Amino acid sequence: MGMERLLPFAGMVMAILIQAGSLVLNKAAMSKGVNKYTMIVYANALSTLLLLPFSFVVHRPSVRPPLTFPTLCRLFLLGLFGCSAQIFAYVGVDYSSPMLGTAMLNLIPAFTFLLAIIFRMENVYWKRSSSQAKILGTITSITGAFVVTLYKGPPVLDVPSSPTQFLFSLKHSNWIAGGLFLAADAFFTSLWYILQALTVEKYPAVVFIVFFQCLFTTILSAAFALIAIKDANAWQLRLDMGLIAILYTGIISTVLRYSLVTWCVWKAGAVYCSMFKPLAIIFGVIMGFIFLGDSVYLGSLVGAIIIVTGFYAVMWGKARELENLDDEDPSSVGDNKLPLLQNK
Repeated sequence: MGMERLLPFAGMVMAILIQAGSLVLNKAAMSKGVNKYTMIVYANALSTLLLLPFSFVVHRPSVRPPLTFPTLCRLFLLGLFGCSAQIFAYVGVDYSSPMLGTAMLNLIPAFTFLLAIIFRMENVYWKRSSSQAKILGTITSITGAFVVTLYKGPPVLDVPSSPTQFLFSLKHSNWIAGGLFLAADAFFTSLWYILQALTVEKYPAVVFIVFFQCLFTTILSAAFALIAIKDANAWQLRLDMGLIAILYTGIISTVLRYSLVTWCVWKAGAVYCSMFKPLAIIFGVIMGFIFLGDSVYLGSLVGAIIIVTGFYAVMWGKARELENLDDEDPSSVGDNKLPLLQNK
């Protein structure tokens, strides 16, 4: 494996590890009593401040497209979908576990495919193997989500009894509610991808778009938190796990991971990078077991395998479709490649 292949490989493994680490840290902070809504606000505010100078350096005003009112409305909707997805994700992980959170991330291509059909951004050709694979993969992924949410099963890897075994102790979880919230997270993220594809087409300034998304997400999440949080002390920042989770999410999981994934997509392509998503389940299981004391249940493993199988079927169908489009008309590939192949 040459350096041209090794560096994107290492980069994507690091990006997935960062993502799984963020879920574990957030779960640990919430288990210590840190308010999940204030964490969302502070993490997005930090990301906004970091992206502000970077966005103006990358997209200078002299070469940046004019920011019109319709574009600003699209950016606001991106922030709204992103804010909704983050709230559902934090609530879902708080109710369940990072392992379930990483498993449900693989629903995003299936939901995006369904939404793309509804918005007529995807064409379905029933006799083509690529369309059949995407349809079958979508059905399989959604079936796996039902399994992992509704069937917990016996523990496969149980937690041993030891007073010093884990760094953090967890409160009682509500598995089904967590799975439903995480499915909602995947759905709103898919909506975000659809709108992102339309927005980038009209306003090709990616970093600037992400900056405004973080800005609007900060404003919207702050408004939601002010309504949802009754205790003013929840807004206080302390030198505890909550501050570590906020710094990690704002700096490492958002700014650094976004930059890393963007570079890997540029070097190796979106299809290659998307293939690493199921690694998050492995990292989530290992880190959740070591640091949080999460038991691994049979339903989680079976459901995760089903979801990943559906994920790869959708991705194979999309890759096959792109190959056919490239053979027929290279200029038409860009119209179909963006929504399904992004990285959350």
